[in-house]
Amino acid sequence: MTAQLHPGTPGYSFDNDDPEAVDRHVYLSTIMDPYTFDRLSTVGDLTGRRCLEVGAGGGSVARWLADQVGPTGHVLATDLKPEHLDDGSGYTVLQHDLVTEPVPAGEWDLIHARMVLLHIPEREEILARLAAALAPGGALVVEDWASEFTGGILLNAPSPEAGDLFDDYQDTLFRIIPRRGNDPTWAGRVHSLMLRAGLTDVETGVHARSWRGGEAGALLILANVGQLRQEFIEEGFGEDRMAQLRTLVTDPQFVIRGHFMYANIGRKPV
Repeated sequence: MTAQLHPGTPGYSFDNDDPEAVDRHVYLSTIMDPYTFDRLSTVGDLTGRRCLEVGAGGGSVARWLADQVGPTGHVLATDLKPEHLDDGSGYTVLQHDLVTEPVPAGEWDLIHARMVLLHIPEREEILARLAAALAPGGALVVEDWASEFTGGILLNAPSPEAGDLFDDYQDTLFRIIPRRGNDPTWAGRVHSLMLRAGLTDVETGVHARSWRGGEAGALLILANVGQLRQEFIEEGFGEDRMAQLRTLVTDPQFVIRGHFMYANIGRKPV
């Protein structure tokens, strides 16, 4: 899955070096790929096109793009820590820091960034640079969760105590991640910033669905806690609560709504 560019800052939340990263990539791919592929398909025929996938994470979107562009096209997948990317999957891999380095050279027909910019404090400046790197008529697609809408996420709990446990998890998580540069309001601002960057035909789609215990959207919680374990403990969410949460997210009576995914598409004028 695409997911993470890992800026060179010690506070970044979800590091590719972490043992939980593999599971996290799998869960995010399962959650997001169907909607991402649907949105990317609206951009037009990608045969022979040049595509840049920034923060490529586990590589699922880069692989899909490679299939779309075919042998006459080119896909470049970047990540600061690209160890989960496979050069033999039809795309080229580049270790790259989007914060400190220029956008990789080339006029790109498509640039895609999913679950990347909301984690980076320099997000607005980076979005403007990505827009400028497009070829005339090229499309920039930015997908991020709007995690500001935390109300209504819990759709069903097997008991009142289980509901309280999930609420405690949510409250703890959203105390932690803003300190690491995450902006929960970012997704709703991208449309306006694309227009400000000179892109045209900007449009935004929003998607969310329910997930039962044992499904990827619920199991992602385990990866979140695993990668932020020490911070959860420091916030008072101890080992006993974590053990209870591990049981809860596999219970089919536990049902949550995923965060709203904003998929913003804008084009550089011809």
